[in-house]
Amino acid sequence: MDLATVIGILGAIGLIAMSMFMSSDGEVAMFADSASAVIVFGGSLFIVLSNFTMPQFFGIGKVLGKAFMFKIESPEELIEKAVELADSARKGGFLALEEAEIPNAFMRKGVDMLVDGHDADVVRATLQKDISLTTSRHEQGASLFKSLADIAPAMGMIGTLIGLVAMLSNMDDPKAIGPAMAVALLTTLYGAFLANVVAIPIQVKLELRKDEEEQNQRLILDAILGIQDGQNPKVIEGILKNYLAESKRGSDKEE
Repeated sequence: MDLATVIGILGAIGLIAMSMFMSSDGEVAMFADSASAVIVFGGSLFIVLSNFTMPQFFGIGKVLGKAFMFKIESPEELIEKAVELADSARKGGFLALEEAEIPNAFMRKGVDMLVDGHDADVVRATLQKDISLTTSRHEQGASLFKSLADIAPAMGMIGTLIGLVAMLSNMDDPKAIGPAMAVALLTTLYGAFLANVVAIPIQVKLELRKDEEEQNQRLILDAILGIQDGQNPKVIEGILKNYLAESKRGSDKEE
């Protein structure tokens, strides 16, 4: 589980709830309004649905899960495995890689292509196509929440206008002004909450997932091509360490 996502969102919700409690002397019910919730939450989801296909929209739960539960190998682990494979291939040829234990599916696919004897151009084109498709899927998932982040404040504004119209239409009835004003203000609050506390953080985290996986796949592509080219494992390791932050690369003496 990604604790940063959980703690960040729950922490923001907790602080907002605390401020509501403190500013209303414990009467937090004043911040609940069903009409405002229907306009913002219901309306936003239906408009997001109109922007995507049904399968894309109803896959939102699976996409959401990637922001909270996403297991990915560290670049250091991939470099270590790549060097191990390069050493095996150097000693026993590509067929020695056939029985190697490779948890990463993308790396496994590249190694299988080496074992099957595909030339470098085919390997490069195939793996680059996979990288492109994976990136596209990540971008599509993030775009769902970007769309929600764009729409929610607009729905809040629509709700505010509805509330103001209702208020101005009942100026002769003081009892009707309060509820209409509540709808006007709470829809803006709900729209800002949905966009800034929920949708935008998840969108940003999904884009981070995309960048992490794309970098790992590009690292693996370079490793596979280096192994196919028969490069020394130490040379491959040095090339792949360029994907790491400088502080994590180690000194030349250690290498």
